[in-house]
Amino acid sequence: MIRLILVAIVLFGFLILGIPVLLIEWIIGKFSRQAKDYSSLRLVQGAFKLIMFMTGVKLTVIGEEHVPKDRAVLYVGNHRSYFDVVMTYTRCPRLTGYVAKVEMLRYPLLRDWMKNLYCLFLDREDIKAGLKTILKGIEYIKNGISICIFPEGTRNHHDELLPFKEGSMKMAEKTGCPIIPMAITNSAEIFENHIPFIHRCHVILEYGEPILVSELSREEKKFLGAYTQQKIQEMLDKNKALL
Repeated sequence: MIRLILVAIVLFGFLILGIPVLLIEWIIGKFSRQAKDYSSLRLVQGAFKLIMFMTGVKLTVIGEEHVPKDRAVLYVGNHRSYFDVVMTYTRCPRLTGYVAKVEMLRYPLLRDWMKNLYCLFLDREDIKAGLKTILKGIEYIKNGISICIFPEGTRNHHDELLPFKEGSMKMAEKTGCPIIPMAITNSAEIFENHIPFIHRCHVILEYGEPILVSELSREEKKFLGAYTQQKIQEMLDKNKALL
């Protein structure tokens, strides 16, 4: 319970103390959008690194060399825990927006930081709004901003992956950016498997080889979500033995 309290203090402290920082970031953005973008990125990454330190999690990272540092990518990962976003965001080498559920817009300050970081808010019940979100993601990638999506559509509490939403792959299809598959193993053991306690545990984060849509067969392109899902499932199955 102590770890949960410490994490909560850091999170809420960052949001409250970040109120004047948001104003400063807005002023910086008036002079240099790039300076604002990267200062916001590093501030949040710093807070997330502190949170991960407090959880006591031992994180093993595999294949990070597969992540390009000179171009935008589409990160695609499985989703087991709230901490999936925290741990993966700390490792983003460049501007990266995450696709979140539209309900996140209810939370003041948090939503302001998310907007600063180019996060997208997806309404899963509104097809037209969902299409606009995908189009916005395409625009971001074309402007050099990576996007991360968890295409199972929700946090999955089972070992087998839920079917990936094929529409989530459109951002890679339309931009030609690499897809970076991410396999996150054992992250539910941090919190979700024993709420309200945060436990020290071993988590494995593996980045697979980039998937280039232009190099795939016609059948693989047709079912790009299923193809990416298979790559992630293979990494998950392999990494169970490393825990």
